[in-house]
Amino acid sequence: MARAGQVIGLLGGSFDPPHAGHLHISQEALKRFGLDRLWWLVSPGNPLKERGPAPLARRMAAARALVQGDPRIEISDFEAQVGTRYTAETLAALQAARPGVRFVWLMGADNLAQFHHWQDWQKIMARVPVGILARPGKRTLARTSKAAKVFEHARLPGRMSQLLAHRATPAWCFVNVPMRDISSTRLRQSGAWPGQSSDPAKK
Repeated sequence: MARAGQVIGLLGGSFDPPHAGHLHISQEALKRFGLDRLWWLVSPGNPLKERGPAPLARRMAAARALVQGDPRIEISDFEAQVGTRYTAETLAALQAARPGVRFVWLMGADNLAQFHHWQDWQKIMARVPVGILARPGKRTLARTSKAAKVFEHARLPGRMSQLLAHRATPAWCFVNVPMRDISSTRLRQSGAWPGQSSDPAKK
């Protein structure tokens, strides 16, 4: 559910499995970027990963259980519903389905570091403002990444992060937040998803 004029953050990913780090950066994003709500877009699969994730229904259920104490965060399988595979396609479909809503794409600094490998990454920057949240050990890589250099002119200072959603695109903002060094990859390797391989070569 969304109303015209609302500012909604979008956090996409496989959430395989969802964890406290996802919840932490979501709550920080709600505060730092002045969001009304935040949607987790649980993807059917990540095109940049060779190995498929756990079943979508399982990841959706785990995500809902994790965020049940925060009504501002909603779990969505929008990509599976409309059949989009890439973020640029998903954003176009969302904007068509929810005209008047201001969307902000959210991602960790680790994703900014390799953002230029995403399908139509420059179109993503042109379509919606992008909020970047610091991740352990990834700040320097993110700030010196190809995407950061190409769109340096569109960067909003962290102290102005509350204005991001209302800026003309392209616009992006990097904010430092208290960090939690946790990842889905390590959780899978530790057996957080019973029955999944712990072989790092198969992550």
